[in-house]
Amino acid sequence: MTFEYTVTLLQEAVEDLRRLEDFAIERELSSGTPDWTSPQRALDAIRKGMQLLSWSPYTCRRAELGNGRSRELIVPFGGTGYVVLFEVVGDNVIVGAVRHQREEDYRH
Repeated sequence: MTFEYTVTLLQEAVEDLRRLEDFAIERELSSGTPDWTSPQRALDAIRKGMQLLSWSPYTCRRAELGNGRSRELIVPFGGTGYVVLFEVVGDNVIVGAVRHQREEDYRH
């Protein structure tokens, strides 16, 4: 029998995904050689990475900040990637934020 966690994105995480998509589109608009598949591929990588949270969230590393229950999922993409911050509460995985690793508020 396989146990599954319910993954829920807080409104802040949904807004982060929209912001990251907008940023990716703006980056391609300003590029001399835009790759219009890049924004969708980035969102697909994040979505695919978050699938892990439904069956194995404890394989992700503990977050530096938080209350001790916070964890981070690293989603590689290109030369960098994304960080999904979440907590496991009972049978639920609560995603609170999604950041690009090069954002100013991302901590190493």
